[in-house]
Amino acid sequence: MRADDDHSPISAQDAKRLFADLRGAPAIVLAVSGGPDSIALMWLAARWRRALARGPRLIAVTVDHGLRTEAAAEARQVKRLARSLNLPHRTLRWTGAKPKTGLPAAARAARYRLLVQAARANGATHVLTAHTRDDQAETLLMRMLRGSGIAGLAAMARESERDGLLLARPLLNVSKSQLIATLKKAKISFADDPTNRDLNFTRPRIRAVLPVLAAEGGDTRNLARLASRLARANAAVEVLADGAERYLALRDRQAAGAKDSAGKFDAKSFDIKSFDAKAFAALPEEIRLRLLLRAINRLGHEGPAELGKVEALLSALDRTVVENAARARPKLRQTLAGALVTLIGGRIHIEAAPPRCGRTN
Repeated sequence: MRADDDHSPISAQDAKRLFADLRGAPAIVLAVSGGPDSIALMWLAARWRRALARGPRLIAVTVDHGLRTEAAAEARQVKRLARSLNLPHRTLRWTGAKPKTGLPAAARAARYRLLVQAARANGATHVLTAHTRDDQAETLLMRMLRGSGIAGLAAMARESERDGLLLARPLLNVSKSQLIATLKKAKISFADDPTNRDLNFTRPRIRAVLPVLAAEGGDTRNLARLASRLARANAAVEVLADGAERYLALRDRQAAGAKDSAGKFDAKSFDIKSFDAKAFAALPEEIRLRLLLRAINRLGHEGPAELGKVEALLSALDRTVVENAARARPKLRQTLAGALVTLIGGRIHIEAAPPRCGRTN
């Protein structure tokens, strides 16, 4: 869409393009909170589906986090609109104790968990969210301030896998102002969530500085374009990392064949959890970092490893490889994210760390 379209309603033809690759899905869950973005998503998706002779079933789902008294009324308003659009609607509630810190992240995790449950219950293959170009710009800035790597700065993908389902964001290149213009033209009301302006949270504070950045050329369009370019670069680096992983595995298979013919090969010493230290050290730093991160996340049992900690571990490995890799006695032994990383006999081994002993007070 052109820059001069940012404040104009989305046409039926534009909506058709936004949802075109979803036509073959059997059923789709629409995440609808009641705010302008998600209400526009539901209205646009319903209009698109009506124009099809055959297409996916659409199910609108609202998650009530139990954090605002107005949320229940907003969910009922979404239900009324969904009925007018001939869409089934479900309201799911996040129950139980709420954390005192990290509330936005916890609410987001709960929301996606409930949406995935709804999708499975309805035979849906996709969950659609109403993230916009504005959200993409904010996400990029938040991750930039945290010092994220290339993968993090790629921000949100238009489509990604989550718990065996596809999470799609068809509005990711559409501005919020265009969605509001679409609703105004259709005379559809929407809820206003005051937490979107609560400066106690990071995202609203980032949102507040966007006009200043836009005045300097850093508007949401340019920031989202940057995220897209970083996503393209990240995809290329991932291909290189795939190739490096295959290269290291091939070296091991070749070495295994040679040792097997000599009757000295132990198959357990050459598996996916182990790299030849010298061959590993010869790879570019970003590739080494990704291979290490992949192995730790694959074999560890304490969640995704933090990038900064993996970088520190890689630096320690690099120093040890240069200084002591030829010695048989282990010169490095560290645990990270539930994975045990050791350097011994010229090889880097990554495996699941032993369970931690229970602590007593």
